[in-house]
Amino acid sequence: MITISKVTSKKDKHEFIDFPHELYKNDPNYVPELYIAQNDLLDPKKHPFFKHSKLDMFLAKKDGKVVGRIAAIRNNNHISYTESNDGFFGFFDVINDYKVAEKLLDTVKEWVKAEGLKAIIGPVNFSTNETCGMLIEGFDTPPVVMMTYNQEYTPKFMDKYGFRKKMDLIAYNLIDTELSQRTVEMMGKLEVRLKSKGITIRTANMKNFKSEIEKIKEIYNTAWEKNWGFVPMTDDEFNFMAKDMKMILDPDFCYIAEHNGKAVGFSLSIPDMNQVFIKVKKGRLLPTGLFKILFGKKKINKIRIITLGVIEEYRKMGIESCFYARNLITTKQKHITTAEASWILETNEMMNRAMININARPYKKYRMYEIDL
Repeated sequence: MITISKVTSKKDKHEFIDFPHELYKNDPNYVPELYIAQNDLLDPKKHPFFKHSKLDMFLAKKDGKVVGRIAAIRNNNHISYTESNDGFFGFFDVINDYKVAEKLLDTVKEWVKAEGLKAIIGPVNFSTNETCGMLIEGFDTPPVVMMTYNQEYTPKFMDKYGFRKKMDLIAYNLIDTELSQRTVEMMGKLEVRLKSKGITIRTANMKNFKSEIEKIKEIYNTAWEKNWGFVPMTDDEFNFMAKDMKMILDPDFCYIAEHNGKAVGFSLSIPDMNQVFIKVKKGRLLPTGLFKILFGKKKINKIRIITLGVIEEYRKMGIESCFYARNLITTKQKHITTAEASWILETNEMMNRAMININARPYKKYRMYEIDL
């Protein structure tokens, strides 16, 4: 018998966070999330998402054993910004049993209906500002840092339940030996041309981190405002994310474009910490996980180009190309051999074209689903 119960206790939450470890224990591409990070993410007293929105977590059990999990989400900032009465689902993991998946999705459906909302979108954990999308192509390699992972059968469950495609998100693989050097060669000329217009590109100043974050936050909430799925981050949310990022940030991979001192674009790449986390059993830092992270970080040979944006009036001037070129140059200097640019909306023609032009290869695809109620 399959039962669905709401997470209400510390024990329930512990089971909710740990269930994926059991589900993927024989999958060589599975990367466990750090327990401490997931615990903070889902803690209403710690994560600023809960200041404006709500989430309930549910566990599916069969014969007393956890066989699935899901979260039902009401993001009030999404509702007010988009003027759409959408609910969301996230943190969805389930054994290869459609009946279990169906009961979990039914639970979210009833929860969302009770909130007076008209559709369900997902997966998101909590919005597109955090991890989102369901992997539908590219199961042969582990996910990079802050990207999702799921079993190959899960998208089939979504189709069977009646969800339809809302949007696909594309991840590109960049290998240094295959990259076009034309972009690098053009960078010098482009930067000279930009400088003549008062536009300069520099790396982030970590000694003035707070001020830099304020500049980046303004660009983020402006450059992406017209993108599908975008919801502006609150100051608290941005600062929460920045605090986490700072622990792994390499300022040599964080570029800011300025026009006469005003920030107009930025690009951020981060080390693929998943190359280390994949070896941390059940995401626990103790007793040995912390040492694996400290020593393993030095061996990371891949980065994720996580964000690259320019405010609208400064696009198509060459700033984006300069960002990519600087990334390429810095990766060679630091002996980084591979990069993933992710994720890019399938409808973002300019960014997808830019990727193809530098010989990047689309190698993973994630899907956002929707169903009307």
